Amino acid sequence: MISTIFSRKVLLGAAATLALVGCQASDQTPTETKQMTEQTDVKPAGDLAENTILQPWTGPYDGVPAWDKVKVSDFPAAFQATMDKVKAEVNAIRDNPDAPTFENFTEPMELAGNDASELFAIWGVHSSNLSNEEVRAIQGEWLPKVSAFFNELTLDPKLLEKTKAVYDNRANAGLDAQQLRLVERNYEELVRNGALLEGADKEKLIALNTELSKQFNAFSNKVLADEETYIYLTDKAELAGLPDSFIASIRAAAEAQDKEGWALKNTRSVMQPFLQNSTRRDLREKVYNAYINRGDNGDGNDTNATIAKILEIRAERAKLLGFETHAHYRMADTMAREPDVAMDLMMRVWPAAVARVKEEVADMQAVADAEGADITIKPWDYRFYAEKVRKAKYDLDASEIKPYFKLDNMVEAMFDAAGKLYGMSFTENTGSVPVFDPEVRTFEVKRGSEIVGLFYLDNYAREGKRSGAWMTTYRSQHDLGGKNRYVLASNNNNFVKGGEGEPTLISLDDATTLFHEFGHALHYLNYDIKYPGLAGTPRDFVEYPSQVNENWLLTRYVLDNYAKHAETGEPMPQALVDKINKSKTFNEGFATVEYLSSAIVDMKLHNRAEPVTNVDKFERETLEEIGMPKEIVMRHRLPQFNHLFSSDAYSAGYYSYLWSETMDADTWAAFEEAGSPWDKDTAERFRSIIMSTANETDRKAAYREFRGRDPEVKYILRKRGFPVPSE
Repeated sequence: MISTIFSRKVLLGAAATLALVGCQASDQTPTETKQMTEQTDVKPAGDLAENTILQPWTGPYDGVPAWDKVKVSDFPAAFQATMDKVKAEVNAIRDNPDAPTFENFTEPMELAGNDASELFAIWGVHSSNLSNEEVRAIQGEWLPKVSAFFNELTLDPKLLEKTKAVYDNRANAGLDAQQLRLVERNYEELVRNGALLEGADKEKLIALNTELSKQFNAFSNKVLADEETYIYLTDKAELAGLPDSFIASIRAAAEAQDKEGWALKNTRSVMQPFLQNSTRRDLREKVYNAYINRGDNGDGNDTNATIAKILEIRAERAKLLGFETHAHYRMADTMAREPDVAMDLMMRVWPAAVARVKEEVADMQAVADAEGADITIKPWDYRFYAEKVRKAKYDLDASEIKPYFKLDNMVEAMFDAAGKLYGMSFTENTGSVPVFDPEVRTFEVKRGSEIVGLFYLDNYAREGKRSGAWMTTYRSQHDLGGKNRYVLASNNNNFVKGGEGEPTLISLDDATTLFHEFGHALHYLNYDIKYPGLAGTPRDFVEYPSQVNENWLLTRYVLDNYAKHAETGEPMPQALVDKINKSKTFNEGFATVEYLSSAIVDMKLHNRAEPVTNVDKFERETLEEIGMPKEIVMRHRLPQFNHLFSSDAYSAGYYSYLWSETMDADTWAAFEEAGSPWDKDTAERFRSIIMSTANETDRKAAYREFRGRDPEVKYILRKRGFPVPSE
């Protein structure tokens, strides 16, 4: 339905937050029916006929985006033409004089807006993967217009009237379970998002959402600007402790800018390995501070005022829509439902995580003292000394592992694992599919002998590409209309490419990210649904399949067959495999506190009626209140927290990773109970009940069908190596 397209696809795509670290901003791609094509599908006249973005998708897999032909300057005309066409499609359905039914209203509305979906698939890549000044200028001018347009369209009282008529007659319409769920969700979503508002209140809601889109855009651009800054090294002594492969990559980054020496970009993919390896404590502190202060430097890229404005608008909108807080508004269609339920889960894990951090810091301080370092462990020391403790406790050094994690091998490993579990195969295309960068790879995807889609893989960091890792779909599967047979799925990472002639080696954390994002892709590639409006899953469910997929990385099969030394080609020795397995829960205090502090601050920030005005002060005081260890900083400080402030996507929702991981740990226990991580029966039940059904059934009910009960918290505590109260 067009309201679904607006809230879950179009505006998120427009805000350049497509599938942030996996969020499903790209979960819909409705296709026009023959009837709608006859009514509204008129080829653009004049200059629009040559617009590179408005051209039909052609080629294999029922058509693919022609990335190689896109002209950024065509976006403004494409935005306007697409909005005009979508409005004509919706109005034709709205103005049908016949009494509204599922067949003449709900289904056509499900299929309206294909042009908008395709447009924002292309726009999302340009704003997230290929951003530049021209793209950002268009974004600033047009996204408020797009926001206002779709708000007005969604809030059309005639659409509400017809949606309500179908909803009110649902018990007598002979609908099957999926149709009934779709009708109920459509009406409830319209009401939740303000369709019952009238007059001045409706105009106010449109104005608030339009202003939010402006602020989201401003926030994104400011953070991206800070991430495009560099710290330059000019003395070889400044490279002390850094692995040769990393040195080669930062040398290549400097050469790309015609600079002497080495260039450290202000992103996580550079910060993390530098802090982990550099023996220069002064430089570790410098790199750390540059990274954690993105958006918080009191300059033109400072985001604090932008965040305060976003919080003000969110609070005002929640009140207007009849919700106690923004958190209540955002959580109304989640598994948790209420902020207190999510907070309860987080606080059941938080004390154990903080206690483990104290143990980890004590271990690190002991190492530093034994070395005569004469320091107190600070946040820029944590990763460095954690590696020393890892080596001392487990005789395991991260630099010893990394040569075995060659990126190309890990890509093959994730494909092979999907084959063993779900009968899927991935065959690389050689030039037959257009790509938006020469280093993007594409793969034909089959399950058994049936082609199910196309997989795009964009692995490397580049100028204009936002940081982090994410998955999106350019087209999602559904049976309605008979056109969306083939999924176009994409994984996007920011790995630092190896130097000239050198393989790209990734850390164990990076390899986990690779498997995580691929888990999102597997979720969508296994869709087998009829209605696009039942494609998107609740925010606190969407990370679940991806987190489950991480588990196969450290299985013996994957390590034995794909963890091969980059120079010798020899498989990882069993002694090293054993060390990795023994150290699985190492540093879990750090990982949990780093993430969970961000999630708790997010919830406390949004679960309040009065908006926060002093963002830095709120962050400091909240962390002090919950007992945040001083040796760790939030994984995402508020001034750079894209999940929260580049869109509404994960606002009051960052807890969902923990919620999903609770199900993940419980699911992995199901494989362990079956006797093998490759148990075919368990894998098929997971695929058919959890992945293929999208949101066709209530997700809590789906989980209970798969597992026979609700997930148990003890498994996530055990997985992270924390004490389980009942054991």
